[in-house]
Amino acid sequence: MVTHTRSHPLLSPSLGTQRQLVSVHYGREGTGPKAYLQASLHADELPGMLVLHHLRKLLDRADEAGEVRGEIVLVPLANPIGLAQRVLHEPGGRFELAGGENFNRRFPDYYPLVRDAVAPLLTADANANRTVVRAALRDALAAVAPESELASLRHTLATLALDSDLVLDLHCDREAVLHLYTDEPFWPAFEPLARDLGVALTVLGRGHGGTTFEESCGQAWWRLAHEFGPAVPHGCMSATVELRGQRDLRHDQAIKDALAIYAFLQRRGHLAGEAPPLPLPVDAPRYWEGMISATAPQAGLVVYTRDVGEHVEAGDTIAEIVDPLDNRVVPVVSRIAGMLYARHLQRYAQPGMELCRVVGEAAVAEAPVVLA
Repeated sequence: MVTHTRSHPLLSPSLGTQRQLVSVHYGREGTGPKAYLQASLHADELPGMLVLHHLRKLLDRADEAGEVRGEIVLVPLANPIGLAQRVLHEPGGRFELAGGENFNRRFPDYYPLVRDAVAPLLTADANANRTVVRAALRDALAAVAPESELASLRHTLATLALDSDLVLDLHCDREAVLHLYTDEPFWPAFEPLARDLGVALTVLGRGHGGTTFEESCGQAWWRLAHEFGPAVPHGCMSATVELRGQRDLRHDQAIKDALAIYAFLQRRGHLAGEAPPLPLPVDAPRYWEGMISATAPQAGLVVYTRDVGEHVEAGDTIAEIVDPLDNRVVPVVSRIAGMLYARHLQRYAQPGMELCRVVGEAAVAEAPVVLA
């Protein structure tokens, strides 16, 4: 077996206290492609942990059989800070309580950090260019000195993923269908994963400069390729897998998802063995520009009239806000036709609160309101 576990101490937030991040490593570093998978960066999004629990069983068997090619790194619990946060018995793993920051923001935007350094060194040799870009990424990250526990968490996760060929960040929404987020240039690579998982929806990004973990890992590569040409490879392809909703914790479901990811790792050459036949194609991807958020027009009880995964038409009522004082009902309608794919767990709304998201096939005039 070539499996080992590493502990990565985070900066201490207070005297006498220190947390650590744990990574599990399969295979041998530097001997082949590297895949990096993490779960629950938003610490109250638990399905990813369960999926990696079952994936580890599959990888243990593959490791014993000598079927791991290169290195596969798992971080089964990517946010020990958020997992420990509770306020009046309620978990709060999306934002750090000390400063209010979203745990999945403010990762490095590497492109402006490395662009000028790599520009004079790039050639027509894709393998050489991969080495040049990775060295620049490594130097850029090494120049950062974390000054807080949260910053050290981000820095440690970024360091673990830095030289990966493939990155999967496992999340979930509040209530949602199984869906996938990635950047448009990576869609051909992730189309088989969408099939293996049987996603109900894929949403592609075409913009740049985002600082989520997934965007940080992959965007510099396709932006450099866009500027300097195809001799700059997609050295790291990254995607976020949204494993339905926060309450979707079932062994049978998690085992199915783990098997799908395992098959995708085989297809990508990270594992030996023949993957099962590729499932039928999923629906064509949609784009962030086609998304809207439906918000509450006033305070009141939220009663959804349409479920996640349903197609709605423009003007359809998707929820009702019930005011028990005036004893009246205010409908919330979709402004576009598309799939209602995610909605909040909260059933009491204040004015302006996001209720749910709908994504259609055409771009909408206003930018989508995306949860922080």
